[in-house]
Amino acid sequence: MLVIGFPAGALQANCYLLAAGEGEPCVIVDPGQDAEEPIREAIRKHRLSPVAVLLTHGHFDHTFSVTPVCDGNDIPAWIHPDDRAMLNDPLLGLSNESRAFFGGIEMREPREVRSLDDGVDLDIAGLGITVDHAPGHTGGSVMFRSGTEEGGRLCITGDVLFAGSIGRTDLPGGDHRKMLTSLRDKVLPLPDDTVVLPGHGPTTTIGRERATNPFLVQLGDAPAAPHRGL
Repeated sequence: MLVIGFPAGALQANCYLLAAGEGEPCVIVDPGQDAEEPIREAIRKHRLSPVAVLLTHGHFDHTFSVTPVCDGNDIPAWIHPDDRAMLNDPLLGLSNESRAFFGGIEMREPREVRSLDDGVDLDIAGLGITVDHAPGHTGGSVMFRSGTEEGGRLCITGDVLFAGSIGRTDLPGGDHRKMLTSLRDKVLPLPDDTVVLPGHGPTTTIGRERATNPFLVQLGDAPAAPHRGL
């Protein structure tokens, strides 16, 4: 599997392109602010053909470029229905302080939007991708799992899980108790060798996080401090 990732925008949200290999169809995950040109460069360099955009959640630092990327390539965007409204109104997911700072942002959803549901297996771009609904950071946060034991397992966690931390739960739509449930039921059961591609920050593995991430080591005992992203 070919995986290309880069941080984009003021909040450095990670955007990913996934494909079976060079010269193949690809999916784009979380095209945030200033992501259009790096996406075009990656598509040209690796001779890729985009077929879909997958969104881990609705916060604009992960979705800002979704409409130009989707409509410009005539491809659909996939998002959990609980977060879809943020594609048209990004202020829905912001705190009062952030609304004052980012209040000039205007967005609209792409021409074609499809729903992501928990447990669905997507066959896109020759890749098998499983959707895990993992609310807590937002009501519609999801993770994407792909790969096999033989070929390497990975999980794109969005703002559910970071290296050494988790996403904040104090914004509109956030729920700390639901986040802990998502960590317990959706993250902890993953095999230790699963490579984690988070929404912000460096790559990690489930095994490393299971051993060192305080929110996984002691679910509910560590302080729920806000971390990266919106």
